This record gives sequence, structure tokens and C-alpha cells, in this order.
Amino acid sequence: MGRSTVLALRAAGADVFTCDIDPAALTTLPSGVTSWECDVSSSTSLNGLFDEILADGLDIMINNAGIAGPTKYVEDVTDEEWRQTFAVNVESAFFCTRRVVPVFKAQGHGCLVNLISGAGILGYPTRTPYAASKWALTGMTHTLAMELGPDNIRVNGVAPGNVNGDRMDRVVTAHAETDGLTEEEVRRMYAIGTSMQCYVDPEEIAELIVFLCSDYGRHISGQIIAVDGNTETLYPRQ
Repeated sequence: MGRSTVLALRAAGADVFTCDIDPAALTTLPSGVTSWECDVSSSTSLNGLFDEILADGLDIMINNAGIAGPTKYVEDVTDEEWRQTFAVNVESAFFCTRRVVPVFKAQGHGCLVNLISGAGILGYPTRTPYAASKWALTGMTHTLAMELGPDNIRVNGVAPGNVNGDRMDRVVTAHAETDGLTEEEVRRMYAIGTSMQCYVDPEEIAELIVFLCSDYGRHISGQIIAVDGNTETLYPRQ
């Protein structure tokens, strides 16, 4: 989703800056995209990145980084797994937002998009750290939209559904192992948990982000918008 968003924003004419903890991922980006290797859970690392970016201003901030966290029953979750999930999914968004808001306020506009999840508006058994972190982002999104609206800064959340790709494959594998099911059974469970019984492509997430950041979305703020075929449950019982 991050890569698709980079490509979509670049195609729309934006100058794009991005980062990843995995340097190999950055080699797949097209020319013209400025990138850094960075651990977004470290405010020190992020400050170095923003020191380079913010001197020329910034219009858009996409808080996209995230990890799945453990797939375990709550009593088996370790301290480290809980803290790492929040460090990447919540603290990184806070660190980035804290740096860009003064620039947004000074220039009189800005657009902030947080990547949330169906887990940020529903329950998600065996994924407590992940769900809790995404609910935290939902709370940040609503609160920051209220706080920053008077400064002409828009804040929205995008909730992806079952997104095709390697990450979803890993989620399915972990779920199958935890519940003693086959991967095909789990994949079907996730599909029937949506009204449209579907999976979505990462490009669909990127297209919504571009819309929200464009003039077409100039008065859309404080919203959590899902691209998911209407998720009814993240954990079908049958």
C-alpha cells in the first residue's frame, strides 16, 4: 500500500518523500522519489529525515507505516510484542504528526492521512495489540481533525480491507496456524466477512488517499473511510 501510494501521488504530480526500514524495498521505487532508510518508531531517526524535508514546506503527510503484531490469544502476548506494535503503529504516527503540524499551521494548510484498518472500527480476536493500536489511530484522527481544523488542516483515516499482497498472505498464515485451520479456509472466512465477499488491491487504497489529498476532498475531515467491500466482521465464527 505504501508503494502504491507513492506511485499514485507521483503520478498526480506530487514531489514524494518516503522511507522504509528495509532498504531493499526502496530499490523498487521509480526515479524522482526521494527515499531514506529509517526506523519510524525512533523519533531521533525521523527528526533527521524531517530536518531535510521540512525546510521547503510540506502539503501532505501519510502515516502509512505499520506492522501486524502477534496473532495470539491475549494471555500469550509478550510485553515486547505489545510495545513493538504500538511503537510502529501509533508512536510513529505521533512523531510524524508532531513534526509536520507546525509547518502546516505556518503555511495555512495541510492534509494528514492515517492508515487505520477495519481493526480500528471493529473487534479482532487473537489480534489484540493490532486492534488496540488501530483504535488509537482512530482516536487520534478524530481528535486531530477537531484540533487542527481551525488552521485549515484536514485529518482523515483510511481503513483498508483485505488487501491483496504479501502482508495479507502472512496474516492468513498466522491465523490458520493459531486456529488450526487451512489457509484456504481462513482466506474464505475473511472474504465472507465482507458484504461484497471480496479482497481489494493496494491501488484502490492509494486512489482514495490521492482523492482525500486533492482539492476534491478540500472539506473532508475527521472521517474514517473504508475501502473494504463493507467489512461486517473480522472474525467469522463459521
